Formats: sequence, structure tokens, C-alpha cells
Amino acid sequence: MLRVTDQTMLRAAERRLGTSQARLSSAQDAASSGQRITRPSDDPVGSADSLNVHAQIAANSQYKRNIDDGTSWLTTLDSTLSNATDYLRQVRDLTVQGGNGSLNQDAKNALAAQIDSLRSDLLAAANTKYLGRSIFAGTSDAASAFTDGTPPTFNGTAGDTVQRRIGPDQTVQVDANGAAVFGTGSNSVFNVLDAISSDLRNGSDPTSQLKSLDAGMNAVVNGRADVGTRLAQLQRAGSENMTQQNALEAKRSGIEDLDLGQAALDLQLQQTNYQAALAVTARTLQPSLMDFLK
Repeated sequence: MLRVTDQTMLRAAERRLGTSQARLSSAQDAASSGQRITRPSDDPVGSADSLNVHAQIAANSQYKRNIDDGTSWLTTLDSTLSNATDYLRQVRDLTVQGGNGSLNQDAKNALAAQIDSLRSDLLAAANTKYLGRSIFAGTSDAASAFTDGTPPTFNGTAGDTVQRRIGPDQTVQVDANGAAVFGTGSNSVFNVLDAISSDLRNGSDPTSQLKSLDAGMNAVVNGRADVGTRLAQLQRAGSENMTQQNALEAKRSGIEDLDLGQAALDLQLQQTNYQAALAVTARTLQPSLMDFLK
């Protein structure tokens, strides 16, 4: 037969009391933090799922930052190309006026001066920067996309574009090819404006340059249309990103967050159990003669 001593009863009571106290402490931690998982041992499978969801949330947040940055790039491009189109339309109107045979040379010189001013504005637009980066020069680290000259020199890197990743397997170009939009060398729109200004100052009819000017304007308009298409793509990606973010947050909450009602009930239950354990232990371990002799 097994002999149950006071020491055996004492140790068993201490173990039971310690277990009850640990459960009460865990319930208090959960209720105060609002988290179902405070350490991996609480739910190993849930902890692994939580880490995976947090990684997805971090990646999705980075995609959102990329979308916002790309949207700013493309918005800057759209505004710049809109201004460039307006400049070229004004040049076209002045060119048509310059073809009027009744104009004297002073009037033509005045038109040429206006076209030169618009050329400067167009060159400034072509050298527009966003956060210190030329939006028409790709990844080139040149100070500007175009260096002024007759004609201006393009400093961008052919075929090298600025990309932003907006999804696991989706990227979007956020810059524009300055060589394609404004042309280079003798085929550049700047060269056409120089030719129109020269014709006016020489007393020649500048309307012979209208075909080349229209071609240059079409290139700018097509560039803006391409930017608009990519901007719409980013807007759709932003909407999808927000939907994904909400879904991931709901998934994370389902794994980690605690049901507050259930937490309150569990805390009350553990408090009751602990008080009961204290009461039972006090009744089980009655004072002995030695307690009184002390």
C-alpha cells in the first residue's frame, strides 16, 4: 500500500495551485493584450500562419508605396506633357500667322521671338524632374534629360526605363522616353522650332514646317496617351491593393486577435478556479501541532 504523507499532500496541492495560478496569469495576459497568441508556444500552427500573413502584409504595403510613388511620377509626366502640347499648339498658331504675306519683317521677328520663348519653355518641360530625377531620361544620372544646343542633345539611356513593382509579378514603367517624345538631333521637335524661327527672321514662309511640327506634336500627344494608360493601370492596382490589404488584415485578425467576450468569460472562470483551489488547499492542509508550537 502507498502511504500518503502530509508532505506528499502539500506538494500535490502546491502543484495544483501553481497550475491554476499559471492559467489565471495567462488569461489575464490575453485579456489585457487582446491577443490570442502572445508567444509561439500558445499556438505553433497559428504562429506560423501569423508570420506568413505578416510577410504578405509587409509586401502589400511596399506595393502600395510603389503604386503611390509611380502615380506621382506619372501625374508629373501627364501635367508636363499637357503643358508641352499647349506650347506646341501656340507655336503652330504663330507659324500660321507667320505665313501671312502681309506681315512686315518686324512682325515676323516678333513672332520668332515668341517662338524662341516657347522653345525655352518646351526645353524646360523636357528637363522636368521628380524628386531630383529626370522624368524623360530613364535611369541616366545626367543633370538633365536634354542639354541645350542646335539641336539639344538627349542625355538619356536608350531602352533603360524606370520601373515600379506593383504586384508579385507585375511592374509598371513610370517614366517616359524623352527621345521618343521630343525626338533627337535633326528629327527633334526643338529642331523644327529652330527652323520656324529661322524662316521668320529670314523673311521666309514658315508654314512649310507645319508638317514636321504636326508630327512632333503627335509624338508628344501619343506620349501623353501612353502615360494616361499606365496611370489608369496604377489606379486599378491601387484599388486592388486596398482590397487585398483589407483581406489580409481580416485574416491576421482572425488568427491573432482575441474574442473579448470570450476572454472576459475565461478570465472570470480562471479567477473562480483559482479561488476554489485556494479554498480547497486551505481546508486540505489543516494546521498541525508543530504550527502552534512555532
